[in-house]
Amino acid sequence: MRMMTRLEEAHTLDPVSDKLQAAVQAVAKPQRLRDLLHGTWLGHPLHPVLVQLPVGSFVSAAILDLLPGRSRSATALIAVGTAGVAPAVAAGWLDWSQLTKDRRRVGLVHASANAVAVGLYTASLVARLRGRTAAGKAFGFAGLTVAGLGAYLGGHLSYAQAAGVNQAASEIVRVPEDWTTVASLADLPDGRPVVRSVGDVPILIHRRGDQVSAMIERCGHETGPLGEGEIIGEGADACVVCPWHGSVFRLTDGAVVHGPAASAQPLLRARVRDGKVEVAQP
Repeated sequence: MRMMTRLEEAHTLDPVSDKLQAAVQAVAKPQRLRDLLHGTWLGHPLHPVLVQLPVGSFVSAAILDLLPGRSRSATALIAVGTAGVAPAVAAGWLDWSQLTKDRRRVGLVHASANAVAVGLYTASLVARLRGRTAAGKAFGFAGLTVAGLGAYLGGHLSYAQAAGVNQAASEIVRVPEDWTTVASLADLPDGRPVVRSVGDVPILIHRRGDQVSAMIERCGHETGPLGEGEIIGEGADACVVCPWHGSVFRLTDGAVVHGPAASAQPLLRARVRDGKVEVAQP
C-alpha cells in the first residue's frame, strides 16, 4: 500500500500524463464517439466489459498450455485475445483522460503494464505460428504475469480510488427514508432547478408546474456541482450540464444523455403535499 500511495503522489508522471490526456481528448472529439466509448448508452463504463474478451482468452490459453495436445487451441485463444485488445484500450484511455491527476498516475502505469503484456502475447503468437511452441508458452506465461500486475492496478483504480463508479450513489443513504420537507412549491421557480439541502446532502430540485423531481446535486462522474451547470432543452427534455466535465443529465428522470458519466444521476422520491416539496430515499 505504501507503493501505491507513492504512485498516486508521483508528480514526475504529470508531464507525460498531461500530454497524453490532451492527445486522447483531441482524437476523441466527436460526442457520439465519446458516448460510445464511455458506455453512456450501456448504463455503466464500457471498458470493464471489453476487457473480458482479452483477459478471458489469455487466462484460458494459459490453462490449455498446461495440458497436453492443446497447443493449437491455445494459439487460437491468444489470437482472439490480442485482436480484442484494441477496443478495450480505446475505451480505457478515454475514461482515463477524464480522471483526476492522482488517478491518472496510477492509470498510466496500469496502461503501461498492459502494453507490455500485449507485447509479450504478440511475441507469443508469432512464436507459436512459427512453430516455436516452447517459446510461445514462455512468452504467454510472462504476459499473463505482467497482465496480473496491470489488473491489480486497475482494481486499485476502481476500488481504492473510485474511478468509474457513480460517486453520487453513496449520497442516497444519507437522505432520510421518511419524507422530509425541503422547500415550498411556491418558492421554486418553474423550469429552473434550484439547490436545497437535506441535512448536509445537496439536492437539485426541478419544478414543472405542479410536478417536481429531485436528484443528488453532486455529479456522479466526479462530484461536480450540478447546481452551477447550464440548463439546456425545455419541459420534460430539460437537462443540466455538469460544469466540470460536461456530462448531461435529464432533470425529470436523471438519465445520462451525454458522457463522460456512464450512469444515471441518482434520483430521490419527490412529491408535493400541502404546498410543500418533500423528498425521501428511493
